[in-house]
Amino acid sequence: QVQLVESGGGLVQPGGSLRLSCAASGSIFSIYDMGWYRQAPGKQRELVASISSGGSTNYADSVKGRFTISRDNAKNTVYLQMNSLKPEDTAVYYCNADITTTRTVGIRQKYWGRGTQVTVSS
Repeated sequence: QVQLVESGGGLVQPGGSLRLSCAASGSIFSIYDMGWYRQAPGKQRELVASISSGGSTNYADSVKGRFTISRDNAKNTVYLQMNSLKPEDTAVYYCNADITTTRTVGIRQKYWGRGTQVTVSS
C-alpha cells in the first residue's frame, strides 16, 4: 500500500512563509499528477496547486504569485512553498498523488495524506 505523509505545517504570522513537504512511500510503480488541497473549518476541500509528471503547474487564483509547487521525483516528494501568508490561508493542507503500484500496474489511484495544519495569525 502507498502512504503519503505531510510535514512542515505550523503557526506563522501574516506575511511569513512556510514550506510543506509530502513524501510518498510504499509499493510505488509510478507517480503521475501531484497536488496540494486545503480545507478550512466549515468549507469544502479546494485545490491549491497541482503539478504534472512533466512539470506543468496549476494554481488557485487566491494563491497565484505567492505559492510555488514543485516536486522531486527521485524522492517521491512534492513541495509547497508558501510566501506572503494571509489569515485566509489558514486550513488543513492535504497532499494528493495519482499513483500506480507494483501490484496494480496500469491502474491509477488517487492517494491522500492525512493533512497538516497551517495557521496564519498574529
